[in-house]
Amino acid sequence: MILRRHPNGPIITRRDLPPMPGLIDPSAVFNPGAVRIDGVTYLLLRVQSRGRRTFLVPARGRTDRSFACAGAVTELVGVADLREPGGGAPLEVFHVYDPRLTVCEGRLLVVTAVDSDRGCRLVVWRAAGDPAAGFAGLDRLEPVAVTGNQDTRNGVLFPQRPDGRWLMLERPNAPQGPGAPPSGSTITLSSSDDLAQWRDEGPVLAGRWRFWDELIGAGPPPLLTEEGWLLLYHGVATHFQSVNIYQVGAALLDQDDPRRVLARAEDNIFEPRALYELTGQVPNVVFPSGLTVDRVDAQGRAPADARVCVYYGAADTAVCVATTTVGALLDACRA
Repeated sequence: MILRRHPNGPIITRRDLPPMPGLIDPSAVFNPGAVRIDGVTYLLLRVQSRGRRTFLVPARGRTDRSFACAGAVTELVGVADLREPGGGAPLEVFHVYDPRLTVCEGRLLVVTAVDSDRGCRLVVWRAAGDPAAGFAGLDRLEPVAVTGNQDTRNGVLFPQRPDGRWLMLERPNAPQGPGAPPSGSTITLSSSDDLAQWRDEGPVLAGRWRFWDELIGAGPPPLLTEEGWLLLYHGVATHFQSVNIYQVGAALLDQDDPRRVLARAEDNIFEPRALYELTGQVPNVVFPSGLTVDRVDAQGRAPADARVCVYYGAADTAVCVATTTVGALLDACRA
């Protein structure tokens, strides 16, 4: 087994959230972003109310598997003022969700999906909260930019800037048929000089039709290893004509040109098997969205024996963690 589940099941459920203004008796908590700073793990949780409204809530790790949640939802500054890039049309925002956390050059940045009247967009935010609150500034987010005007999701920033450029993986959306939400089968690379203006650098990874990863999207931000960028992604099997199955895959990207795939696991490395992954708001889902590693070298590379924690949403209902090593994930890519 490449990834090992926490033996006690979910580490955060809706019952673990303290009462907070505007969010009483929430329905679910899932798809957390994760980051490790000075030996402490921080999560940013997607929380859903009984009215199916979406909130973000920070959490601080006592250990890798025990977390204290903030007593208030994250303040999202300037949501009502978000516009398409270049001073374009204003966006009427309904939900901000699925945060991915990246520390790059000492800055804690968050990429979220934003459900708007013009489709799904990606927004880059900076953590701007009070450090004294104990949540690395994740109690308040200020927008940096809407990254583009196309329908897209699953945006993750790289934790390093080759040649001074910011790099981001995303998954452009396309219609999936009558009654189905937009989705996508290709992960692409984008770059920016200033985090505000983004340009398409081309495809990175494509879905494999009639197998386990037909539709795909980036999971946590990529992890630099001694062999290249390690990317975990979610793959969706849609061909069962009943319910989609969300699983986890792994790929190794070239350090200098992440569009170049060096290796890719043929099979999924993690799939829904536990009861809490098979049943819930959306059954048959393991959705990787956060990853931490216990150590890196001076160049920011995680060694093969480094311990990895993968934080994931189970059935769009609870937050879970699974553990492995960098070496085991690299071996899976080559298998």
